[in-house]
Amino acid sequence: MPDISLPVLRSALRPPGRGRPLLRIGCAIALLLAAPSVTRAQAAEPETCTYSTYRWNVDLRRSVDHRIVRHPYSALRDEEIDPATGCTVCEEDQRVVDVPPLQPFRLCARLADRVEKALAELIDAGEPIHTVQGYRVGRSRGDVDEHGNRTRFSNHSYGIAIDINPDQNGLYTDCVRFGPGCRLLRGGPWRPGQPGSLTPDGAIVLTFKALGFRWGGEIAGR
Repeated sequence: MPDISLPVLRSALRPPGRGRPLLRIGCAIALLLAAPSVTRAQAAEPETCTYSTYRWNVDLRRSVDHRIVRHPYSALRDEEIDPATGCTVCEEDQRVVDVPPLQPFRLCARLADRVEKALAELIDAGEPIHTVQGYRVGRSRGDVDEHGNRTRFSNHSYGIAIDINPDQNGLYTDCVRFGPGCRLLRGGPWRPGQPGSLTPDGAIVLTFKALGFRWGGEIAGR
C-alpha cells in the first residue's frame, strides 16, 4: 500500500465520511522525519504568505469554499506551519521540482533538492515513474465542523507529500488489509508487481525511506 514521509507520510489518509479515514494504496511519498537542513532563522522570510485553498465536505463528497488567502508572512498561524519540517502552506515557500520527462511540480523548498535528486537517479536507473503530484493546499483531514467540512490541512498543503503514479496507486476506503473488500475511490487500481505500482521492497519506496520518508502503504488504518 502507499505513501511516504519525511516526518510521516499521511496525505495518503483522507476521510471519506465522518470518522472514517481513507487509505491511499501504492501512492506516494510524504513528510520529513529527519530534521530539516535549513532552519527558519537561517532562511530569508518573504513579506507575504499566499495560497489557494478549499475545504473537503464529507456530506457532499466534494471540495467547497475555494478561496485565495493572502496575509503578511509575519502573521503565520500555527496551523499554517508543519511543526516537523518548518514548511508552510505559503506559495512563497515552495519550489518547482523539474525532472524530465515528468511534468514539473512544487514542493517545500526545504525538501525539493533531495527529492529532485532522488527522482532523477531513479528515472535514470529505469524505474517506472510517470507522474508525481506535490504541493496543493486544502483542508481534507481532521475533525468535521457543523457544516460537514474537514478542519485540518493535508500534508500536501505544506509541500511535504508527493504522490507517485496515482493512476496506478489509487485511493481506497474500507481497506485495513488490501483485498477484494477494498473500495477504489480515486485514481487507478493498485496491482502489486505491475510496473509503476509501489511496493514495500521496491526501489522507489526504499530510496525515499532512506531519505527519511514514510510510505503511506505502511500506515495502519482504513
